[in-house]
Amino acid sequence: MKRAHRRAFLGLGSNLGDRLGHLRAAVASLPDVVAVSPVYETTPVGGPEQGSYLNCVVELHTSAGARQLLHAAQACESAAGRVREERWGPRTLDVDVLWIDGSTVDEPDLVVPHPRMSERAFVLVPLRDLAPDLVAEIPAGSGSEGVVRIGPLGPPVS
Repeated sequence: MKRAHRRAFLGLGSNLGDRLGHLRAAVASLPDVVAVSPVYETTPVGGPEQGSYLNCVVELHTSAGARQLLHAAQACESAAGRVREERWGPRTLDVDVLWIDGSTVDEPDLVVPHPRMSERAFVLVPLRDLAPDLVAEIPAGSGSEGVVRIGPLGPPVS
């Protein structure tokens, strides 16, 4: 039986190396992309002292399930040379499965909807650009003062 296509959102962030290049390469490699939010420069939340992030959200119209999307996210991170040394530490690329229409997952390595997305302006602001039906407002204390719109992601550089 073929699974129906549904709306899904992934959050992308980078604060090491060619930040914009990492985001562009990840978006180019993801399946079923229908929209990409503007890119925002954001201050880090939690973790050690580190540089600013570039963040965006990608909308997919996909038949892939949560586990398949997690594997695609991890493949993007690997391709960007991500090394997991320190929790919430700096990274070349971070890709999170944020939300999948009609899907809830609660497993040790995957929770959908993402458990902290409603607390993080660096996710909510670009998500609202694509899905205002999912983000009515940005809560106070979510770090929205540290989110600055940079502009469109643009095409990958050859």
